[in-house]
Amino acid sequence: MTPTELDVANLFIIAGGTLAIPILAFVASFLLWPSALIKVYYWYWRRTLGLQVRYADCGGYRFCYSYRGKPGMRPSILMLHGFSAHKDTWLTVVKYLPKHLHLVCVDMPGHEGTTRTNAEDYSIQGQVKRIHQFVETIRLNRKTFHLVGTSMGGHVAGVYAACYPSEICSMTLICPDGQQLCETKFDNHLQDLEHSDYTLNIPLIPTTPEEMEDMFRLCSHVRFKIPQQILQGLVDVREPHNAFYREVFMELVDEKSRYALQDHLHLITAPLQVIWGKQDQVVDVTGAAEIAKVIPGCRVDLLENCGHSVVMERPCRTAKLILEFIILQQDARAKKSS
Repeated sequence: MTPTELDVANLFIIAGGTLAIPILAFVASFLLWPSALIKVYYWYWRRTLGLQVRYADCGGYRFCYSYRGKPGMRPSILMLHGFSAHKDTWLTVVKYLPKHLHLVCVDMPGHEGTTRTNAEDYSIQGQVKRIHQFVETIRLNRKTFHLVGTSMGGHVAGVYAACYPSEICSMTLICPDGQQLCETKFDNHLQDLEHSDYTLNIPLIPTTPEEMEDMFRLCSHVRFKIPQQILQGLVDVREPHNAFYREVFMELVDEKSRYALQDHLHLITAPLQVIWGKQDQVVDVTGAAEIAKVIPGCRVDLLENCGHSVVMERPCRTAKLILEFIILQQDARAKKSS
């Protein structure tokens, strides 16, 4: 072999070795540290979508949130995630929203990067007060904004709109809990939990890969094929927070919080859109019709072949419906003022 051929061979060996390092690192992360890989995944997608993470401090309390864009012609959009989730829940929807929109995704009280305090902050009214504190801290309410919430976040959003009507120009509730509805599969779980004095495992707080898979089946109508390593990674990421999740859950099912949305519906004055998966097993889809009965002009969008995890199962459709509704309401206000 000539010196030139040796150089070329060495080049291939070095190049192959260089490529092998990140490949081996990825494989090792996937097999040995899936929880780290999941965190990198969220970081990557935030960066790709142009979202920046910031903190807002107020009186010793810290909120963690991500945002994109600046306030402009369209209303700003504040997005509230569900129980035991985090601000990155919205990444799938953000992907399909125009980049010029001002979007704010906040970690709910005690979740992810937002301060944990005590049970008082985890009731629906407690969360509403904290979110209002956040809104004032970042001065989001200098102009009226569009409020979006899913599941627990939808419950909080509805009560927020009832308590602070002057701040909301329009809102979208996605499969919100907080109503006394027809029985679902999850209600059966709740009854079993109540009879056991809450000693049984809570389906929304999985502790094993198998329970994590069961939670996905409960929350999603679409069946995602998730590798065992990723399921384990998701369990590992959540496990240190399970005691907190249980504390929040107990506050949410308490009498003062359980049907707070239902109790406040008549106070909502902002134009309202409700999006719901027809195959929701966590919160019954009949809740959409019940809300529409109370709030005149409420727009209801029911999604076929979709469960409770609407933002994960139908992100493109959800983004399109939200944007259409915001534009429709803005046009209606413009006509009214002209």
